[in-house]
Amino acid sequence: MIPRYLVDVELDSLPVIHKDVIVIGAGIAGLFTAIKASETNDVLMITKKSLMDSNTRYAQGGIAAVISEDDSPAYHRQDTLIAGAGLCSHEAVDVLVHEGTKGVEDLIRMGTQFDTENGEFALTKEGAHSQRRILHANGDATGYEIVRALSEKAVANPRIDVWDDHFAIDLITDDGVCIGALVQKPDGQRLIVRGKATILCSGGAGQLYRYTTNPEVATGDGIAMAYRAGAYIQDVEFFQFHPTSLCYPGAPRFLISEAVRGEGAVLRNIRGERFMEKYHEQLELAPRDVVARAIVSEMEATKSTFVYIDVTHESADMIRHRFPNIYEFCLNFGLDLTTDWIPVAPAAHYMMGGVKTDLNGETNLRRLFACGECSSTGVHGANRLASNSLSEAIVFGRRIVERINALSPLEGHEHVQMLSLSRSEAPIQAVVEKRLKLQKIMVRYVGLRRNANGLNKGLEELKRLRSIFQSVITKREEYEFANLLTCAMLTTQSALGREESRGAHSREDFPERDDLLWRKHTVLHREYGLTEERIEDV
Repeated sequence: MIPRYLVDVELDSLPVIHKDVIVIGAGIAGLFTAIKASETNDVLMITKKSLMDSNTRYAQGGIAAVISEDDSPAYHRQDTLIAGAGLCSHEAVDVLVHEGTKGVEDLIRMGTQFDTENGEFALTKEGAHSQRRILHANGDATGYEIVRALSEKAVANPRIDVWDDHFAIDLITDDGVCIGALVQKPDGQRLIVRGKATILCSGGAGQLYRYTTNPEVATGDGIAMAYRAGAYIQDVEFFQFHPTSLCYPGAPRFLISEAVRGEGAVLRNIRGERFMEKYHEQLELAPRDVVARAIVSEMEATKSTFVYIDVTHESADMIRHRFPNIYEFCLNFGLDLTTDWIPVAPAAHYMMGGVKTDLNGETNLRRLFACGECSSTGVHGANRLASNSLSEAIVFGRRIVERINALSPLEGHEHVQMLSLSRSEAPIQAVVEKRLKLQKIMVRYVGLRRNANGLNKGLEELKRLRSIFQSVITKREEYEFANLLTCAMLTTQSALGREESRGAHSREDFPERDDLLWRKHTVLHREYGLTEERIEDV
């Protein structure tokens, strides 16, 4: 059983800080929402490392929005629904495609500088998009540019306090209302922050897997906190593996952006053969789950640990101009994008599910909101359309702020009691060893291909790591491991429950998509367990 709180503490004995709005996490979701909220509220941003450490910073491809006259919300909607494999909320997708352009305009006003050509935005095309609608910055450094602009804006804002190197341990709730969070300062002291609204912007959980494009901070903290507090967690079996991460001795799993294929790159197996025509009519620009599994199939058929991405037939000047960061990174390892085929393999990239929200980003716990990768708005369905994640964050961030501005100040809920487990023992095994064990379990049993035997075995092995929940923990890496273990168990349970293959969830024992029985969400709750919710959209 996963406990309600990770630590034993007397809340009444802790100092209390009051703010209007509490934002847990950074990235585009946290920064954008904090800036918008600060127009009418005093905001506290809590980051466990710094404003520059998030998945957003490493986003290369760009942000999807209807900009071109050749494009339309109807086209963007259709592409999103097709990629989502029948599991998107049509209502949420409509919100995204109609409000995305306004969000991009907000980003520009906040200082983001997107690339232009001949006085117009330079738009590219990525996998499963029917139109050029991806805005990018500095070629392939879109995320970094967005975080740069928003961070500068946030730090200079007198109504935003930024707490770097602080860890939000748990959400504090009372009678179904979230009143704030229990936070640990860099010196180990703990305190309570209270506010009329708490927004989880804590990002994804790529560190569940040994091979990931995510930074080390992506440990599923917000999803785990919300689950412990009693929020619904939806569709976490759908974990997207990016098809093309650099796979080269001595190099990290660096993302080779989908935009490289959008600009003409092809995939080849180690025999030099193009192979995507065997798997999908859209070839290299098929949805990510299709491309990732095709690559794995080719790796198995050729007894290799990688395939190649080849863009050498394109102009060297174009490659250097369009992908300067990818070009330079590869060059540091002796690989020249303009002349060499680059070895790549799939790596964990993005969690489609997360904390279930409504169209205003609010959870089933009053005054608790979720935004960005840690949320499940219904936009992504079973497989996220490339570059929709940044769009989702700004669209629903704006909606969250509109909802928060209608809330009354938080009153009452002064004396909340935490259930103590009388923890007394420190963890026995080093957390770094446990984390590696967890990652190996997830890669082996809960990766790109799954089956009941493996999922059951994986779940049993994960349960053997649960002693962390009964231990006295005080360090960031210990909290992170507890959160990763929570997310790992939820992901495995959901994957075991969904007896079909759909989008990013592939079951070898249930290889077909089953709309009759499984066109529904999986929903997990700490008290109610695993339930299902049918999709009414047609």
